[in-house]
Amino acid sequence: MTTVRLTTNLGAIDLELEDAKAPATVANFVQYVREGHYDGTVFHRVIDGFMIQGGGFTPEMKQKPTRAAIANEAENGLTNDTYTVAMARTSDPHSATAQFFVNVNDNAFLNYKSSTPAGWGYAVFGRVVAGQDVVDSIKGVRTGNRGGHGDVPVEPVVIEKAEILSEG
Repeated sequence: MTTVRLTTNLGAIDLELEDAKAPATVANFVQYVREGHYDGTVFHRVIDGFMIQGGGFTPEMKQKPTRAAIANEAENGLTNDTYTVAMARTSDPHSATAQFFVNVNDNAFLNYKSSTPAGWGYAVFGRVVAGQDVVDSIKGVRTGNRGGHGDVPVEPVVIEKAEILSEG
C-alpha cells in the first residue's frame, strides 16, 4: 500500500492508500502529491461530527487549478467510517479532482448504494494510520464564513507539505 504524509501547521497525518481497491483514485491523489499540488493548501471546510475537507484552496481561499475529473470508484467496498479518506465531488458522481476529506464520524449515508445519481456515494481510497490526534484537533477548530464559503477555519489549517513515504 502507498503511504502519504500530510504535514500541517497542526501536525502530521499519515494516510495509507488502498491501491488495490481504488487504483484510479489512488493514482490521481498520488499524482497531485508528486506535483506538489497540496503543498500550501488548506482544510477549507471543517464540520465537527462530519468531516474535514481540503486539497483545493490556498489560505486566501483561491481555488487551485486541477486536472480532469476521475471516475467514481465508490463501489469498491470501502465505507466512509471514522478516519477514512474519500474524494470530494460535486453533485455529479464523476466530478472528483483534487479535493478530499477525512471522515471524523461514521458517515454511512455517504457510502455507495447503486450506480444512480442519488446512490453513487463518495469514493473511500484510504485511511488515517497516524495523526488521528491531528485530525481531532482540526475538527475542533473555530470556523466561520470566508470567501463565499461556510465552515472555513478562522485560523487557516495549512497542508504545508504532502509527500509519499512508501509506494505499494
